[in-house]
Amino acid sequence: MTNRIRVLIAEDSATARDLIAGTLEGDDDIEVVGLAKDGIEAVEKALALKPDVITMDVNMPRLSGLEATRRIMAEVPTPIVIVSGTASMRDTAFSLSALSAGALSLLQKLPGPGADGFESAARELVTTVKLMARVKVVRRRGERPPAVMHTAPPATTTPTRPATSPPQSQDSRRPPREKVRAVAIAASTGGTTALHTILLGLPRDYAVPIVVVQHMAAGFLDGFARWLGEASGANVRVAVAGETLSPGRVYIAPEDNHLEVTREGRVVYSRRPAVSGFRPSGTVLFDSMARSYGASLVGVILTGMGRDGVDGLRTVRAAGGLVIAQDEATSIVWGMNGAAVLEGLVDVVLPLPAIAQRLIEEVR
Repeated sequence: MTNRIRVLIAEDSATARDLIAGTLEGDDDIEVVGLAKDGIEAVEKALALKPDVITMDVNMPRLSGLEATRRIMAEVPTPIVIVSGTASMRDTAFSLSALSAGALSLLQKLPGPGADGFESAARELVTTVKLMARVKVVRRRGERPPAVMHTAPPATTTPTRPATSPPQSQDSRRPPREKVRAVAIAASTGGTTALHTILLGLPRDYAVPIVVVQHMAAGFLDGFARWLGEASGANVRVAVAGETLSPGRVYIAPEDNHLEVTREGRVVYSRRPAVSGFRPSGTVLFDSMARSYGASLVGVILTGMGRDGVDGLRTVRAAGGLVIAQDEATSIVWGMNGAAVLEGLVDVVLPLPAIAQRLIEEVR
């Protein structure tokens, strides 16, 4: 078969390398073109082979996956999927830092072939590699802001809209805007870096609570909340069922539970079925907070595959809330936010660096 996706695997464990290779080569659309047992080899083979996608371990000899990612993104920009364990907070911090360095996605290492969850983990690996192969990345050097990255959306999503398209006009029948009392954010692929950028731009005593649904591989959420707080200086935590939202805090939806917020601002977990394939779901969050906060809510939809959150934004708009979308030019994937723009659910389309300033203005 021609035009197969060419993958380089960087992993110091021979057993893990063989498992990843066998899983990927079991799909007719994927070809493993190289194996690297450490970060130095990963950089060398990325330069020599120019693969379509690289799977990258984090803890490797001679050169870590984090540093290898930095060098590859500076020399031969390639979509990189971090395949990491969660044995320690150090591993989690390294994995998340690799996303900031330019990697696109983060997955748990595959369990053994006979273990519970192997089949679903294998499917997720194959699907992620296929999706990331579509992303066009650009060169990154030093500690500059995230590089501009684009992708054509999967065939199931709506075609792209030019990034320069004007914001959607307000519907005259919508309730009048009120003083902002809460912000809800939904993000997927590329969202970890986008959230970091937004929080860096907000004051630590931001006057309203922020509630976030970020799609993330199982096992990394607690570490992500700690990393995001430490990296941005914001007060970030995984939301706790029953607690009441407070200004100046950022609440991350828990793993494998929908997060809803009552009219009193109290956090509620829900085990309702997945929405658009996700639990937690941005749509569930937006629906809930629109019902609770009405025209005093700001809904923000960021980079991400698919269309989670889009239907929930209908509720936000109907309630009179403001809807902001990250623009195409600064999105790793113009999927969730692109679909929201195309369906006329967005009031303001902004480049990522401008979103924090708009959120500050909205609460003045």
